[in-house]
Amino acid sequence: MILQALKGYYDRKAADSESGISPDGWELKEIPFVVVLNENGSLIQIEDTREGEGTKRRGRYFSVPQGVKRSSGVAANLLWDTAGYVFGITDLEGLGEADKKRKLSRLIEQKKAFIDRIQNEIPDTPRKKALVAFLSGIEQSVLEKTLQWDDIYRTNPNISFRFDHELMLYCETEGIRTALVAKAGSKEYDGLCLVSGERDKISVLHTAIKGVWGAQSSGANIVSFNQDSFCSYGRRKQQGWNAPIGESAMFAYTTALNSLLSRDSKQRMQIGDTSTVFWSAKKTQFENDFTYFFAEPSKDNPDEGINHIRTLFDSPKNGYVEDPDSTNFFLLGLSPNAARISVRFWRRGTVGEFAGHIRQYFKDLEIVKPKNEPLYYSLWRLLVNASIQDKSDNIPPNIEGDVMRSILDGTPYPATLLQLVLRRIRSDTENRVKPVRAALIKAYLNRYYNKEVIQVALDTNESSDSYHFGRLFAVLEKIQEEANPGLNATIRERYYGAACGSPVTVFPTLLRLKNHHIAKLENKGRAINFERMITEITSHFNDFSSHLDLHDQGKFAIGYYHQRQDLFTSKKE
Repeated sequence: MILQALKGYYDRKAADSESGISPDGWELKEIPFVVVLNENGSLIQIEDTREGEGTKRRGRYFSVPQGVKRSSGVAANLLWDTAGYVFGITDLEGLGEADKKRKLSRLIEQKKAFIDRIQNEIPDTPRKKALVAFLSGIEQSVLEKTLQWDDIYRTNPNISFRFDHELMLYCETEGIRTALVAKAGSKEYDGLCLVSGERDKISVLHTAIKGVWGAQSSGANIVSFNQDSFCSYGRRKQQGWNAPIGESAMFAYTTALNSLLSRDSKQRMQIGDTSTVFWSAKKTQFENDFTYFFAEPSKDNPDEGINHIRTLFDSPKNGYVEDPDSTNFFLLGLSPNAARISVRFWRRGTVGEFAGHIRQYFKDLEIVKPKNEPLYYSLWRLLVNASIQDKSDNIPPNIEGDVMRSILDGTPYPATLLQLVLRRIRSDTENRVKPVRAALIKAYLNRYYNKEVIQVALDTNESSDSYHFGRLFAVLEKIQEEANPGLNATIRERYYGAACGSPVTVFPTLLRLKNHHIAKLENKGRAINFERMITEITSHFNDFSSHLDLHDQGKFAIGYYHQRQDLFTSKKE
């Protein structure tokens, strides 16, 4: 199902001439340096295609013949490769004599393999002859005179070729493309592809998938078998034959996934340790905007994400989600596992279903807040404010993926989320219940009870005692603050944890202190108002509880937050 959906995405992009996705047998590759030759095979210059500054300089991407999958052996690409394969050079500094000897021997093999592929797979033309002559005769002393020598020698970058007065690489020219298409068309079909259902040449080794956070830089595989114990009984003990996938389907799904995972892709996002990609069965605006619903807004345009979310909210009446009930939408979460890739989650639904769940996610987070607070919180901001010291490094590894699954499925959030945010409120003696934490608790509780038990703002009709305990604590804190302006620490710093966990052990003391504080208020009208508030709040419960469970502690935090926001809100507005 996953591979079929990826192949479908590739077919969709391939049908769009402006998509830029590589045709069968080709791939987009970063080529930082291009060797420019004349028709006789003499070196004219080496072009530096990199842009940017310092270590962030990146070369241009070119369409080149699909690269080979390398293991420990020597295998050259066609008409492009690293400097080690193209020139037979590499930086040997720091190697011992034995390693140098072994490396130099391997470099000779690499360069020979590179030239052999050109000799064997490219039609005989004057340009092929010129290129082979250049590669066979070029000496390091000549290369050392070029401006790009140091970078090439030090970084072993990808290199390709073009002839003078040509704009495209030699490998992109019509003659080369025609030759490669003819070669691809002559392949022998030897099996039935599980993805396409058609006869094809079965791919033994699949192209590596790159871009999964934490995976090997050389790439990893979704489909691979490297030990007999992994292989199907009675099958041919060749790797890809245990899950026969044709070369065309293999190319399609790997190209689609590599495209979605690329650095410039707008259809990927990092959710904890899971690299997540998403796409729809046909081109939709929802697909383009999906990242904005969860990502931290950019500093250059902080309102961009808000605008996309507003559009999503208005989608039932503005036609933003086209054909919402029949257009499929896919999400794939991947994480590394040595040389392989684990599928952490796979979701398939319609655009309308996902759009509805995301609208509900933002609705659950709605809560009264100060004007300087963001209108919407990114997923990262929600979780970092529930983590130790408000640091992203301390976000537990699985929580982000678990929360994301709850959002997409419209199901209750994991219990660990409430534990996490309550623990953070207890440890953060300075801020306690921030707006973002209150929003998170509200969202959790409403999903847990499957109804809107917690309102956006102060709810004096709330039925739970714990909510009113929190309200009472906020009023007692406010009385103390007004009676003793400039206090370094209030009852919030000293008593919040105990009041939240075991109200009966703290509130009698706080109510006695209240009498002392309220007597110090010079504004007697204010003192009367406070007494009225306390009377109204205490009328909702008979006695203080000896213990509050986690959900009641959440309601306590919300009651405290709602009441505190109400105390600081002008009633004239």
